[in-house]
Amino acid sequence: MILAVDQGTSGTTCLVVDENLRTLGRGRRELTARFPKPGWVEQDPEEIWISVLDATREALAAASVAASELQAIGVTNQRETTVLWERRTGRPVYPAIVWQDRRTAERCRLLPADVIRDRTGLLPDPYFSATKLEWLLQHAGAVGELAFGTVDAWLVWRLTDGQEHLTDVSNASRTMLAGLEPVAWDEELLRLFGVPRALLPEIRPSSGVVAEARIGGTAIPIAGIAGDQQAALFAQACFEPGQAKATFGTGAFVLMNCGFEPGPAARAVLRTVAWQLAGRSPAYALEGAIFTAGGAVQWLRDGLGLIAAAAETEALATSVDGTGGVHFVPALTGLGAPHWAPEARGLIPGLTGATRREHIVRAALESVAYQTRDVVEEMGLAPAALRSDGGMTANAFLMQFLADIVGVPVEVPTEREATALGAAALAGLAVGVWKDERELASRWRAAARYEPRLDRAEADRLHEAWRRAVARAL
Repeated sequence: MILAVDQGTSGTTCLVVDENLRTLGRGRRELTARFPKPGWVEQDPEEIWISVLDATREALAAASVAASELQAIGVTNQRETTVLWERRTGRPVYPAIVWQDRRTAERCRLLPADVIRDRTGLLPDPYFSATKLEWLLQHAGAVGELAFGTVDAWLVWRLTDGQEHLTDVSNASRTMLAGLEPVAWDEELLRLFGVPRALLPEIRPSSGVVAEARIGGTAIPIAGIAGDQQAALFAQACFEPGQAKATFGTGAFVLMNCGFEPGPAARAVLRTVAWQLAGRSPAYALEGAIFTAGGAVQWLRDGLGLIAAAAETEALATSVDGTGGVHFVPALTGLGAPHWAPEARGLIPGLTGATRREHIVRAALESVAYQTRDVVEEMGLAPAALRSDGGMTANAFLMQFLADIVGVPVEVPTEREATALGAAALAGLAVGVWKDERELASRWRAAARYEPRLDRAEADRLHEAWRRAVARAL
């Protein structure tokens, strides 16, 4: 049995899984986000850590499993979110700056885009960790010897009682501080952002025993680490070049496996490390990052009070024939791929006196499908099917509309928490639960498959109307 820790933006989910990747026990804790200024998004690193402990206890209890029965731990995490803490005390010197945060947008406009694109595969955007860390070093007022990490490094530090400061290749590749070939900290970029090398964690493979955690007095190997989207790609058994998945959570992320070469620099999609298995070369992926997907539904609930729960949205969307001409451009934290416009703001055009909340809710869901098509087209991607996971895949209306708009079948696996399963799979490979990717692929199962039903001309017409709405937001 393996413990998978999935530390996400909205909360932490822990799973206990067996050798068939079946979930035996589950624990979940929600997290609080703070918005101290427009465009700023922060979380409490200590709350993140406590959520992991609580969700772990709940998962073990649900599975009736003791910590001593676990063979390994796999960790996956919200990427780019930046934590800075004191090495001596382990005390965070400032709240975690979340990946959605836009406070460094002006700084990003001044960066050498071509250099960053060529070396890191990324684009200068406040999404990534480097400018967040630069800001922290300038504003946190910290004293003493410090350590930087994305959330995976913070959790490994805490799980090992401060004995290990490390990250994996997939998370390192999201910092804008590491090169793609080889995957290593880049000295010129460190100088550009004023980051001392001593602050940085060691970079390790995604699958391999890298540390020893202590849970309930029991030592357990930490054997898998990956950023959440790379973990989902692994869990969806997208092991061959050209295979793709889309994860729908707070944001939405389309990743395509592109093999053991990162490929040429791209204009509007990212090149990133997918994973690295111990003793092997890194695998790479193309990625389109959509900043707001489920976050739009959360805003409808918490910001506007239009719904009481996300589960209501499917029935509301299907209660009307369309959006009544309404579009929802969810640029609540700017727009990601393919626009990369941190200054963009949300927009709901097409409102009339006949507009009801059902139209707005439906438009919010449809925006997720439209954004996904934007990314798929930018990638030049024509997959045989798009494997989808994340909490929003429970919404059958959205999944069918996604298949209709993108024009390919959408497959949803039996376990929607693919990020957690990816962490478990990476850890299990490292300790011999499975021998190779082929054995893992044989365990992938689809719970639902949505075939395109909409006429292509109509899908194109709807998508073109969406593009006009986005142009207004830009």
